[in-house]
Amino acid sequence: MHRILLIDDDENLGPPLATYFRRYELELVQATRPSDGLARLREGGFDVAILDVMLPEMDGFELCRTIRKDDDIPIVMLTARGDVMDRVVGLELGADDYLPKPFEPRELVARVQTLLRRRNGSVRTGATIPAEPGLLSFEGLVIDPARRSVQRLGQDVDLTGTEFELLHLLAREPGRVFSRDDILNRLRGHEADLYTRAVDIVVSRLRKKLEPLDCIKTLRNAGYSLALRRAQR
Repeated sequence: MHRILLIDDDENLGPPLATYFRRYELELVQATRPSDGLARLREGGFDVAILDVMLPEMDGFELCRTIRKDDDIPIVMLTARGDVMDRVVGLELGADDYLPKPFEPRELVARVQTLLRRRNGSVRTGATIPAEPGLLSFEGLVIDPARRSVQRLGQDVDLTGTEFELLHLLAREPGRVFSRDDILNRLRGHEADLYTRAVDIVVSRLRKKLEPLDCIKTLRNAGYSLALRRAQR
Protein backbone atom coordinates (compact mmCIF):
# COMPACT_ATOMS: atom_id res chain seq x y z
CA MET A 1 0.00 0.00 0.00
CA HIS A 2 1.35 3.41 -0.94
CA ARG A 3 1.96 5.76 1.99
CA ILE A 4 1.16 9.47 1.81
CA LEU A 5 2.44 12.07 4.28
CA LEU A 6 0.18 15.05 4.94
CA ILE A 7 1.87 18.00 6.67
CA ASP A 8 -0.95 20.29 7.81
CA ASP A 9 -1.57 21.83 11.23
CA ASP A 10 -5.35 21.32 11.00
CA GLU A 11 -5.81 18.31 13.27
CA ASN A 12 -9.38 17.86 12.01
CA LEU A 13 -8.25 17.36 8.42
CA GLY A 14 -6.12 14.24 8.68
CA PRO A 15 -8.47 11.60 10.17
CA PRO A 16 -11.34 11.97 7.65
CA LEU A 17 -8.86 12.19 4.76
CA ALA A 18 -7.11 9.04 5.99
CA THR A 19 -10.44 7.21 6.04
CA TYR A 20 -11.23 8.41 2.52
CA PHE A 21 -7.77 7.51 1.18
CA ARG A 22 -8.13 3.94 2.47
CA ARG A 23 -10.96 3.43 -0.03
CA TYR A 24 -8.29 3.69 -2.73
CA GLU A 25 -5.74 1.54 -0.89
CA LEU A 26 -3.68 4.55 0.12
CA GLU A 27 -2.41 5.06 3.67
CA LEU A 28 -2.37 8.70 4.74
CA VAL A 29 -0.33 9.78 7.77
CA GLN A 30 -0.54 13.31 9.18
CA ALA A 31 2.15 15.47 10.76
CA THR A 32 0.91 18.75 12.22
CA ARG A 33 4.33 20.44 12.40
CA PRO A 34 7.03 20.74 9.72
CA SER A 35 9.74 19.44 12.08
CA ASP A 36 7.71 16.28 12.67
CA GLY A 37 7.04 15.93 8.96
CA LEU A 38 10.73 16.25 8.07
CA ALA A 39 11.64 13.66 10.69
CA ARG A 40 9.11 11.23 9.24
CA LEU A 41 10.39 11.80 5.72
CA ARG A 42 13.94 11.09 6.86
CA GLU A 43 12.74 7.76 8.24
CA GLY A 44 11.56 6.90 4.72
CA GLY A 45 8.66 4.82 3.49
CA PHE A 46 6.52 7.58 1.97
CA ASP A 47 5.58 7.86 -1.71
CA VAL A 48 4.00 11.34 -1.86
CA ALA A 49 4.04 14.39 0.44
CA ILE A 50 1.15 16.86 0.72
CA LEU A 51 2.14 20.24 2.18
CA ASP A 52 -0.09 23.05 3.39
CA VAL A 53 1.23 26.54 2.68
CA MET A 54 0.20 28.01 6.04
CA LEU A 55 2.15 26.16 8.73
CA PRO A 56 3.80 26.90 12.09
CA GLU A 57 7.62 26.89 12.38
CA MET A 58 8.03 27.49 8.62
CA ASP A 59 5.60 27.99 5.77
CA GLY A 60 4.96 25.37 3.12
CA PHE A 61 7.28 27.07 0.63
CA GLU A 62 10.26 26.89 2.98
CA LEU A 63 9.30 23.32 3.85
CA CYS A 64 9.20 22.41 0.16
CA ARG A 65 12.62 23.98 -0.36
CA THR A 66 14.02 22.04 2.61
CA ILE A 67 12.61 18.73 1.39
CA ARG A 68 13.99 19.29 -2.11
CA LYS A 69 17.54 19.59 -0.78
CA ASP A 70 17.60 15.87 -0.02
CA ASP A 71 14.52 14.20 -1.48
CA ASP A 72 12.78 13.96 -4.86
CA ILE A 73 9.51 12.66 -3.39
CA PRO A 74 6.49 13.98 -5.36
CA ILE A 75 4.99 17.01 -3.59
CA VAL A 76 1.46 18.44 -3.72
CA MET A 77 1.01 21.93 -2.29
CA LEU A 78 -2.29 22.97 -0.68
CA THR A 79 -2.92 26.70 -1.19
CA ALA A 80 -5.60 28.32 0.93
CA ARG A 81 -6.58 31.01 -1.57
CA GLY A 82 -5.72 29.27 -4.79
CA ASP A 83 -3.66 32.37 -5.50
CA VAL A 84 -1.67 32.26 -8.74
CA MET A 85 1.51 33.51 -7.07
CA ASP A 86 1.27 30.76 -4.44
CA ARG A 87 1.16 28.21 -7.24
CA VAL A 88 4.02 29.81 -9.14
CA VAL A 89 6.26 29.97 -6.06
CA GLY A 90 5.47 26.37 -5.11
CA LEU A 91 6.26 25.07 -8.58
CA GLU A 92 9.45 27.11 -8.77
CA LEU A 93 10.61 25.54 -5.51
CA GLY A 94 10.09 22.02 -6.83
CA ALA A 95 6.47 21.09 -6.06
CA ASP A 96 4.93 18.72 -8.60
CA ASP A 97 1.31 19.83 -8.26
CA TYR A 98 -0.97 22.11 -6.27
CA LEU A 99 -4.58 22.11 -5.12
CA PRO A 100 -6.49 25.14 -3.80
CA LYS A 101 -8.40 24.89 -0.52
CA PRO A 102 -11.16 23.99 0.01
CA PHE A 103 -10.88 20.88 -2.13
CA GLU A 104 -12.82 17.70 -2.79
CA PRO A 105 -11.07 14.63 -1.33
CA ARG A 106 -11.61 12.75 -4.58
CA GLU A 107 -9.65 15.38 -6.51
CA LEU A 108 -6.76 15.17 -4.05
CA VAL A 109 -6.75 11.38 -4.43
CA ALA A 110 -6.73 11.81 -8.23
CA ARG A 111 -3.75 14.16 -8.05
CA VAL A 112 -1.89 11.71 -5.80
CA GLN A 113 -2.70 8.76 -8.07
CA THR A 114 -1.36 10.68 -11.07
CA LEU A 115 1.92 11.33 -9.27
CA LEU A 116 2.16 7.68 -8.24
CA ARG A 117 1.58 6.48 -11.79
CA ARG A 118 4.18 8.91 -13.00
CA ARG A 119 6.75 7.79 -10.42
CA ASN A 120 6.08 4.08 -10.02
CA GLY A 121 4.49 3.02 -13.29
CA SER A 122 1.09 2.13 -11.86
CA VAL A 123 -1.27 2.19 -8.90
CA ARG A 124 -3.90 -0.43 -8.34
CA THR A 125 -6.70 1.92 -9.29
CA GLY A 126 -4.95 3.42 -12.32
CA ALA A 127 -3.62 2.43 -15.72
CA THR A 128 -0.31 0.66 -16.09
CA ILE A 129 2.48 2.56 -17.79
CA PRO A 130 5.21 0.20 -18.99
CA ALA A 131 8.81 1.18 -18.38
CA GLU A 132 11.01 1.67 -21.42
CA PRO A 133 14.15 -0.44 -21.03
CA GLY A 134 16.41 1.33 -23.57
CA LEU A 135 18.75 4.18 -22.73
CA LEU A 136 18.20 7.48 -24.52
CA SER A 137 21.69 8.76 -25.33
CA PHE A 138 22.50 12.21 -26.64
CA GLU A 139 25.65 14.29 -26.84
CA GLY A 140 26.39 14.99 -23.18
CA LEU A 141 23.12 13.55 -21.86
CA VAL A 142 22.00 10.01 -21.00
CA ILE A 143 18.46 9.19 -19.83
CA ASP A 144 17.62 5.82 -18.29
CA PRO A 145 13.81 5.44 -18.26
CA ALA A 146 13.91 2.15 -16.33
CA ARG A 147 15.89 3.64 -13.45
CA ARG A 148 14.49 7.13 -13.92
CA SER A 149 18.02 8.51 -13.84
CA VAL A 150 19.76 11.22 -15.85
CA GLN A 151 23.45 11.90 -16.41
CA ARG A 152 24.74 15.21 -17.75
CA LEU A 153 28.35 15.18 -18.93
CA GLY A 154 28.89 12.04 -16.85
CA GLN A 155 27.41 13.51 -13.66
CA ASP A 156 24.14 12.40 -12.07
CA VAL A 157 21.37 15.02 -12.16
CA ASP A 158 18.74 15.13 -9.40
CA LEU A 159 15.35 15.79 -11.00
CA THR A 160 11.86 15.92 -9.54
CA GLY A 161 9.27 13.53 -10.94
CA THR A 162 7.75 16.24 -13.13
CA GLU A 163 11.13 17.39 -14.43
CA PHE A 164 12.09 13.84 -15.36
CA GLU A 165 8.80 13.20 -17.12
CA LEU A 166 9.11 16.42 -19.12
CA LEU A 167 12.67 15.57 -20.19
CA HIS A 168 11.68 12.00 -21.03
CA LEU A 169 8.74 13.23 -23.10
CA LEU A 170 10.94 15.54 -25.16
CA ALA A 171 13.73 12.97 -25.48
CA ARG A 172 11.51 10.26 -26.90
CA GLU A 173 10.98 12.41 -29.99
CA PRO A 174 13.93 14.81 -30.23
CA GLY A 175 13.28 17.72 -32.54
CA ARG A 176 9.51 17.44 -32.26
CA VAL A 177 7.83 20.58 -30.95
CA PHE A 178 5.44 19.97 -28.05
CA SER A 179 2.96 22.73 -27.28
CA ARG A 180 2.30 23.69 -23.66
CA ASP A 181 -1.13 22.04 -23.86
CA ASP A 182 0.47 18.84 -25.20
CA ILE A 183 2.87 18.82 -22.26
CA LEU A 184 0.19 19.54 -19.67
CA ASN A 185 -2.12 16.80 -20.92
CA ARG A 186 0.62 14.19 -21.20
CA LEU A 187 2.27 14.87 -17.86
CA ARG A 188 -0.83 15.30 -15.74
CA GLY A 189 -2.72 12.36 -17.21
CA HIS A 190 -6.05 14.14 -16.89
CA GLU A 191 -7.62 17.48 -17.71
CA ALA A 192 -7.18 20.10 -14.99
CA ASP A 193 -6.92 23.85 -14.56
CA LEU A 194 -3.13 23.97 -14.37
CA TYR A 195 -2.22 27.09 -16.30
CA THR A 196 0.38 27.06 -19.07
CA ARG A 197 2.72 29.23 -16.99
CA ALA A 198 3.46 26.08 -14.97
CA VAL A 199 5.07 24.45 -18.02
CA ASP A 200 7.39 27.44 -18.42
CA ILE A 201 8.40 27.15 -14.76
CA VAL A 202 9.24 23.44 -15.01
CA VAL A 203 11.17 24.02 -18.26
CA SER A 204 13.14 26.82 -16.58
CA ARG A 205 14.05 24.58 -13.61
CA LEU A 206 15.05 21.76 -15.93
CA ARG A 207 17.25 24.00 -18.06
CA LYS A 208 19.16 25.20 -15.01
CA LYS A 209 19.80 21.66 -13.85
CA LEU A 210 21.05 20.59 -17.29
CA GLU A 211 23.48 23.51 -17.71
CA PRO A 212 25.94 23.93 -19.37
CA LEU A 213 24.10 21.82 -21.96
CA ASP A 214 21.66 23.84 -24.06
CA CYS A 215 19.06 21.09 -24.25
CA ILE A 216 15.64 22.61 -24.62
CA LYS A 217 14.73 24.89 -27.50
CA THR A 218 11.84 27.36 -27.24
CA LEU A 219 9.82 28.07 -30.36
CA ARG A 220 7.86 31.24 -29.80
CA ASN A 221 4.09 30.70 -29.72
CA ALA A 222 4.65 27.03 -30.52
CA GLY A 223 6.27 25.17 -27.63
CA TYR A 224 9.42 23.28 -26.71
CA SER A 225 11.66 20.64 -28.24
CA LEU A 226 14.83 18.77 -27.33
CA ALA A 227 17.74 20.32 -29.20
CA LEU A 228 20.42 17.64 -28.78
CA ARG A 229 21.88 15.22 -31.28
CA ARG A 230 21.77 11.54 -30.54
CA ALA A 231 25.08 10.10 -29.42
CA GLN A 232 27.18 8.33 -32.05
CA ARG A 233 27.42 4.57 -31.58
